[in-house]
Amino acid sequence: MAVFVALGAFLMTLAGGWTAQRVTDRRHLVLGLAGGLMLGVVGLDLLPEALHAAGDEVFGVPAALLLFVAGFLLAHLVERLLAARQAAHGGEEHDGRVPEVGLTAAAAMVGHSAMDGVAIGAAFQVGGGMGTAVALAVVAHDFADGFNTYTITSLYGNARRRALTMLFADAAAPVVGAASTSFVTIPEGLLGGYLGLFGGALLYLAAAEILPEAHHEHPARSTLLCTVAGVGFIWLVVGLAG
Repeated sequence: MAVFVALGAFLMTLAGGWTAQRVTDRRHLVLGLAGGLMLGVVGLDLLPEALHAAGDEVFGVPAALLLFVAGFLLAHLVERLLAARQAAHGGEEHDGRVPEVGLTAAAAMVGHSAMDGVAIGAAFQVGGGMGTAVALAVVAHDFADGFNTYTITSLYGNARRRALTMLFADAAAPVVGAASTSFVTIPEGLLGGYLGLFGGALLYLAAAEILPEAHHEHPARSTLLCTVAGVGFIWLVVGLAG
């Protein structure tokens, strides 16, 4: 049942990527929406889940928040290191961005989608009602995952073929994750720590890369409205799932 439901996530992810691909003539609106979706996922979905699953404190601060900050700094460090390495070897950049950064970020999205599949499988092990609730939440926000995966890969100058490859990997990941729960059980604390770390990295991409780029050439009110709409969509999904 979990794998069957994960197939819905597969289709929804592809739908998100297809949408991002079709509206390239409104690139600033796509980036504004992607930034809002990412901000909403981090603040309204990942971080609350991380705090719930990994609530232990380390020197007065919840472990999930420490990992959240670490994820932000790690994303910044990886981007700078890859940029420096690219410059040292005379590699190609796209508007000052290194294609490998986009692939790394997309790979992180694929890992997150695999964990979504694990969440579906684990929830169905608890009970049918719990599994259905988690599945609805995952399938709904996988549209945003597909949208963001294609957008991030393309933003950093990767070819369309690479962007589509990462999109299909992201779509298949929930199915693989759900199937893996037949053999592996992930401790809740470890899962919470991962969500915190991933949330920090995702926030860095949204705040430092996606949103500035969205407003760089088209600082229009419509771009800001798309960002707000993206956050609102994730809020709606979280509210309906709850």
